[in-house]
Amino acid sequence: MSKLKVADLFAGVGGLSQGFILKGFEIEFAIEHNKEIAYSYKLNHPNTTVYDEDISKIDINLLKEKHPKIDVIVGGPPCQGFSQKGKRLSINDDRNYLFKKFIETVKIFKPKYFVLENVPNILTTAKGFFKDEIIKGFEELGYRVNSSTLNAADFGVPQNRKRAFFIGSLNGDLLEFPKPYNFKTTIKEAIYDLPFIESGEGEEFYEYDKNPLSEYQKILRSKSKGIYNHQSTNHSNLAIERLKLIPKGMGKEVLPIEHRTKSIYSGTWSRLLEDGIAATITTRFDTPSSGLFTHPILNRCLTVREAARIQSFSDDFIFYGSKTIQMKQVGNAVPPLLASEIASIILKNQNI
Repeated sequence: MSKLKVADLFAGVGGLSQGFILKGFEIEFAIEHNKEIAYSYKLNHPNTTVYDEDISKIDINLLKEKHPKIDVIVGGPPCQGFSQKGKRLSINDDRNYLFKKFIETVKIFKPKYFVLENVPNILTTAKGFFKDEIIKGFEELGYRVNSSTLNAADFGVPQNRKRAFFIGSLNGDLLEFPKPYNFKTTIKEAIYDLPFIESGEGEEFYEYDKNPLSEYQKILRSKSKGIYNHQSTNHSNLAIERLKLIPKGMGKEVLPIEHRTKSIYSGTWSRLLEDGIAATITTRFDTPSSGLFTHPILNRCLTVREAARIQSFSDDFIFYGSKTIQMKQVGNAVPPLLASEIASIILKNQNI
């Protein structure tokens, strides 16, 4: 049986793509308008055609001529206009043009399935108005649509990360979402086999110097020759002084008054719990004042590789570009292990 072919719109570095690849799908093409991020995608998916263009400027009919057979379309279009503020409650709001582009692409390609990923409040904003609009838009194209919010932590990812998913099927079946696992992966199980480097330290490449300490590490290491992207940010002397005052398992509540900052972000100047899970990894995980990103026992924030592990990227997936663009790639991605659960739903339906 030939592999099902996927098109990844708004691909980012390819978290959704990786999840589908894990389940044996083939990524036919991807669209990512940020050229630096698209470059990373290309290097990690050499067999995929990558369009580093703005999707709103792409002729979808021409795209279909180049790629006539697509079985699944996936993607997470931005949705700035999905807000309860103001009176323009409509999927046709100009700010949601990219959302309409996703629907248009599905209309033209008519894949067997689609997966649309977004922020959780898209399901509840304006009393479910947008959820209903989106489902109606796809039902008019002949799809049966199911929607739900999934937390990556329920599927083996060591991170509290919730995302909304719409899954559509053209064959009339309402696809059921996966049931949560009965275990959680901890921070210790995710990153403690990586070299314990200090602030400002790190190499381009490390050979593994420890055996895998968990099944999770074993899986993510299985295809890699070693460790990439494991370089720590060089924190200021003041930041290191402050971090040294915070014991394992503690946070800013133990800091003297003169060291307490006014940062508005949850979890600032607090250590990750080695036997717990991370908060949502964002694009600024190298900064203690940006959230809960401080290493459980070292006086520094997470490296790109540690954050990638917490996002469930395998070690052979390498992030390219400046540190800022690497953090953006990791922080904006759908965790591959969560994406693979969605891929499994489609595979199961395909085999019925």
